[in-house]
Amino acid sequence: MDNENKTVETAQDLPNATEKTTETKSVLDNIEMVDVEETLQKYDSESVMLENKGFTARVTTIMAVILSVYQLYLASPWGTVPAAQARAIHLGFVMALIFINVPIAKKKDGTLISFTPWNMVAAAVALLSNLYLYTRINPLAANGNVLSQMDYIIFAVIIVFVLIAGRRSIGNIMTILPLVFLVYAKYGQLLPGFLQHRGFTWARIIKMMVPSAEGIYGIPLGTSCSTIFLFVLFGAFLSETGLSELFTNVAMAIAGDKDGGPAKVSIVASGLLGMINGSAAANVVTTGAFTIPLMKKLGYRDFFAGAVESVASTGGQIMPPVMGAAAFIMAEYLGVSYRHIIIYAIIPAVLYYVALWINVDLEARRTGLKGYPKDQLPKIKEEFAARGHLVIPVILLIAMLMMDYTASYSCFISIVALVIVSSFKKSTRLNPKSLIKALENGAKQGMSVAIATAVCGIIVGVVNLTGIGLQLSNIIVKLAGGNLLLTLLMTMLAVVVLGMGMPTSAAYIVSATVAVSAITKLGIPAAAAHLFCLYYAALSAITPPVALASYAGAGVAGANPNKVGWTAVRIGLLAFFIPYLFVYSPELMMLQGNALQIIWATISGCIGCYCLGGAMIGYYKTNLKIWERIPLLAAALLLVSSGLLTDAIGIAILAAILFLQNGRAKKEGPKAPDTPAQAAA
Repeated sequence: MDNENKTVETAQDLPNATEKTTETKSVLDNIEMVDVEETLQKYDSESVMLENKGFTARVTTIMAVILSVYQLYLASPWGTVPAAQARAIHLGFVMALIFINVPIAKKKDGTLISFTPWNMVAAAVALLSNLYLYTRINPLAANGNVLSQMDYIIFAVIIVFVLIAGRRSIGNIMTILPLVFLVYAKYGQLLPGFLQHRGFTWARIIKMMVPSAEGIYGIPLGTSCSTIFLFVLFGAFLSETGLSELFTNVAMAIAGDKDGGPAKVSIVASGLLGMINGSAAANVVTTGAFTIPLMKKLGYRDFFAGAVESVASTGGQIMPPVMGAAAFIMAEYLGVSYRHIIIYAIIPAVLYYVALWINVDLEARRTGLKGYPKDQLPKIKEEFAARGHLVIPVILLIAMLMMDYTASYSCFISIVALVIVSSFKKSTRLNPKSLIKALENGAKQGMSVAIATAVCGIIVGVVNLTGIGLQLSNIIVKLAGGNLLLTLLMTMLAVVVLGMGMPTSAAYIVSATVAVSAITKLGIPAAAAHLFCLYYAALSAITPPVALASYAGAGVAGANPNKVGWTAVRIGLLAFFIPYLFVYSPELMMLQGNALQIIWATISGCIGCYCLGGAMIGYYKTNLKIWERIPLLAAALLLVSSGLLTDAIGIAILAAILFLQNGRAKKEGPKAPDTPAQAAA
């Protein structure tokens, strides 16, 4: 008989984000805080876990701790397990944990359906089949990769169980899409036109998917095994020490007294938390549990508050030093160290948050929404005195990455440093119980990313086997007529659609496999093409009709999900603009140009965001007329292209509009701002 279980949250250790500290108590008076755990369960599918008890709970803890310790060993100077075998162990434990901890289905009333005996059997099969692969890797390499009948049976079981685990952990799309590709690999000879290929036997497909390095156990899963899992584990350790509370309170101190204070707090807090957490939905709930009620209290409409937090949290996936999982996969695809990805992404990420700040600032000034009195906000000095030492491992991580140490080794050393540094104060010290909890939470939080990379390995394997990727990229270029802007627009739409209901890493892997070559054929550097796809894979989290981050924001705000989603698109429209900036101005990724050119490209990019923000919000010193907003839009487009003439024209247009605005503002005199209701309309 099915067992109905309650859920527990695993994406973040969240209580710190909702505690009322002495410094912020006056600000939080009369604010009804949302149930963070319940909201995560409802809107973040990657966080839905069974509340196992007794023997099952002990098995979960033991397996999770073994996996985390194993991954730390691999990253240490003593870890010498060959890559193929390391990936088999990694996936085996991940799949076993998924079958034990993730429900079979979720009922409409929120209860979870599970069948414990089946879970345990499935976990055992998943682990043992991967251990079988572990033992067969060397013999297969020695005999020319000739598979026995038993090999085919076990490897077929692995494929099936990967698909089942993907559906459980992420959703139906992670089963349907790879199944479509597998059927295509088998029966592609029956299709017309460019989709046709000679067709492959199931034996050939199985051989491609499992024992080779181009299928399930390819680059994406390898990146999860070697790098991504460790950074998730690092985030789990940071959460256990209370760093999220430091970030939230520092954000309050920095931005809480500005116009539209809580909205700007959400930007700063989400950016800081996003530096160590690549999950958009979890970031929304973590910081939104604090900032969204504050925004609502100040006068923001519920859907606007949810939208601001959604867009701010989504930016965490592209914010160095610890970006989302897709960034580590991008490094592997490009064949560069993660340090280069940080360099490529830093200015575009800053522009993302600058653009969001501009939008929120103009909206707050238009509606007259002020911040909180300075004396009601936390003091930065006091916050750093209490928890500032926890920043040391983060700084160490950044320093080691920039010194070109491997990402895995840098993360390993930073985790060790965090354990040591946290012991400096009793309030942050990790005792044996909290250490085990961090190891367990890290393993649970890394499950969804790992299984997503394994499922995407099936898609990548079929693309490599059939050559469909090259055909699709040729079609994109042909449909766009060789025009770069049209190619970028088509790629953007394809990536956003792919990202609906899929994790960012999965959407990026699929789009990078198919669309990147279409952009590079038009002379764009590979790094810019990959980052372009990564950006829109991240932004798909706020784009309806399936927008996981926006829906999480709606859950916290108590607002209509679709209204939050479309408002997030409007607020984040500047963010949709930024990838075009760095494609047309490679200086923003530091791919070319000297220091002066890079600085100027950054400044002109910020000015372009300011122009676009004014055109969208319709306000600077006073309300903008339609005949002022249209030239501002043109100025923003001119500032996209890297060139002194276009920049000069764009800046001249902005200067003229600001001159007119100042004159009209003086003539009109003080004017009552729009109410939040008028602003929303």
